[in-house]
Amino acid sequence: MSMTMPVRRIPPNGRSLTGRVARPLDEESAEFESSLERDLYSLLVFDKRRYASFEVQPVRIPFINDEGRIRTYTPDVLIHFTADPTTGYRPRPVLGEVKYREDLFKNWKELKPKFKAARAFSREQGWQQFRIFTEIEIRTQYLENVKFLRGFTRMELVPDDASLLLNTLTTLHITTPESLLSICCGDQRRRLELMPTLWQLIALNQIGCNLDEPLTMVSPIWPLAPPAINREDNP
Repeated sequence: MSMTMPVRRIPPNGRSLTGRVARPLDEESAEFESSLERDLYSLLVFDKRRYASFEVQPVRIPFINDEGRIRTYTPDVLIHFTADPTTGYRPRPVLGEVKYREDLFKNWKELKPKFKAARAFSREQGWQQFRIFTEIEIRTQYLENVKFLRGFTRMELVPDDASLLLNTLTTLHITTPESLLSICCGDQRRRLELMPTLWQLIALNQIGCNLDEPLTMVSPIWPLAPPAINREDNP
């Protein structure tokens, strides 16, 4: 899905972290203005089975503030989902704001009319909902695993090593990284050579595991079928 340009550019900010999160080569990198935004966008880029794409600062929404004046509010992100590989159902987009919980509590009076307008706007667009993402939802064990795995996505895949691991795993159905490497080869040095490819295959969604739990050498892993091409369905 092609990306629309953000409605405003994010300038350098002395009060918080700013930068860009890399996306696939055919998409513009995603600008962020806090480390919490960076972490959310990293999750969205990583999880290609769940998230098809996202737009940063996608719309300006008019609202009336407490003084009765018309102002505009720009949410942080619009998230597009992938279709379910079994049913073909594609969840509707979610409009989102990224905020630390401390900032929410501190500035709730100012933020409330903005969020109310965003919820109404989302309903008008036929989107799923407007959602607030805090560090509770973002900074999880899943994020820690993503931080570990995403470096392996930049490696060049070694086809022979990948085939060895995937073919062996297919015969085992479910095992652990430690057991898979041991079955693939008896030489310790060779097992160490295969290990980066194993993590890469997990990062590329060709090997499944529970990323909501700490990823270790004894974590359960299993083969995953390549993502299917599904019809769009936005009821």
